[in-house]
Amino acid sequence: MNLGYDKPLYLLAFDHRGSFERDLFNSSTPISDEVHARIVDAKEVIYEAFALALTRGVSADAAGILVDEQYGAGVARKARGAGNVLAMPVEKSGQAEFDFEFADDFGSHIEEFDPTFAKVLVRYNPDGDAALNARQAERLSRLSNWLHGRDRRFLFELLVPATTGQLSAAGGDQRRYDREIRPDLVVRVIEAMQDRGVEPDIWKIEGLDSAAACSQVVIAARRDGRDGVCCIVLGRGADEAQVVEWLGIAASVPGFDGFAIGRTLWEEPLIDLITGKVDRGAAVTTIADRYIEAVEGFTA
Repeated sequence: MNLGYDKPLYLLAFDHRGSFERDLFNSSTPISDEVHARIVDAKEVIYEAFALALTRGVSADAAGILVDEQYGAGVARKARGAGNVLAMPVEKSGQAEFDFEFADDFGSHIEEFDPTFAKVLVRYNPDGDAALNARQAERLSRLSNWLHGRDRRFLFELLVPATTGQLSAAGGDQRRYDREIRPDLVVRVIEAMQDRGVEPDIWKIEGLDSAAACSQVVIAARRDGRDGVCCIVLGRGADEAQVVEWLGIAASVPGFDGFAIGRTLWEEPLIDLITGKVDRGAAVTTIADRYIEAVEGFTA
């Protein structure tokens, strides 16, 4: 299998675990059976919205879902049975340091669900803790080798949290850090990962504020003959207007071929459903509408 991916990819992302527990159901571990069942059902609502969007014209070849095993195993099996593009996380939820959700048994879980993509979320700043970075790179290289040795695709979600010094250099302004400092750091992380043998097929990147920054990220992702590798935009829970802006910028740059957006699309409708403001059908329709709008925003 050649490195990379040659289709657009519009992922409806709901692999969140800790944030579902905490933010939607005000719970913490240990999670009760009742809350567990309610989270499972909330993820069913999102999948129903995805299925509705497909009936309303979103391309099945490009559309996909990103869902976890803990609360979304049933959804994942439905998606594979329906032939949907499916991405599933490998990482433990809510940790600052990447590690495997199922330790050395990660491979058997990937094989059981057979996702289109195995996905990792990684927080990595090249100017951060060197020992932490080295531990993460070693685990990620192991995963990359395992996946590509079995002709499986690798989706890498990269977050680059600011160090104290970097945020200070941006005057304490997160948005200024995102505009002025983070793009170069993203390029450095991609190159560092590649040098350590970490070879994603797709890089999932926090929204960038200029086409020039997007272009530099694509150049890094495709350096040294990695011509099929592409990038997609992640929503980062930003408000809808900000996400639409990021999508428009990325869509103008060859090599940015889609998105993975989650909370921006489903958090408010789910809260309204949970609190009784709307019924299930209305929540499903709203999530589907927002997903369709994101697809149209990228393809316009």
